[in-house]
Amino acid sequence: MSAESPGAPDAPEPAPSAAHPRFAEALQQLGLGDLLPRVRRFPEQTRTAAEAAAAIGCELSEICKSLIFAADGVPVLVLMDGSSRVDLDLVRQELGAEKVTRAKADVVRETTGYAIGGVPPFGHATRTRVLADRSLLDHDLVWAAAGTPYAVFPMAPKTLIAQAGGTLVDVRETAE
Repeated sequence: MSAESPGAPDAPEPAPSAAHPRFAEALQQLGLGDLLPRVRRFPEQTRTAAEAAAAIGCELSEICKSLIFAADGVPVLVLMDGSSRVDLDLVRQELGAEKVTRAKADVVRETTGYAIGGVPPFGHATRTRVLADRSLLDHDLVWAAAGTPYAVFPMAPKTLIAQAGGTLVDVRETAE
């Protein structure tokens, strides 16, 4: 409120975003505020890649999963296309780690600030190493979680990987 005109707002309030408030703030800080209107919110949860793809109406591989693993106890984020699984042995080799396991829910929340099913590819509470599987580059656009299991946003994979500070790797499981 302005002191000169009580009751009149100084500026119009921005429309609330469908993104998690922390992620919306991260987008603004990264100069990506123009993405906020493109965030899509769904009435049903899209915790899994299949649920997200069905809600969006895209191919499963056009979903970018943000998965937290523990490499010798240290959290690492792996960005993977929605139709693929992460090969933990390839992640272990890539990181030179002794052991890689899926991180527990409390570690995911502590590391990223978000719950499993809503972890975005960047804008996390702490800085972690990021591995991005090359399969993401097979698409012009991918969809990723916007901080909640109900919201996603679109972005070109190269831009998404760059914003996440990701290293391109091949850590996708292959059929033997």
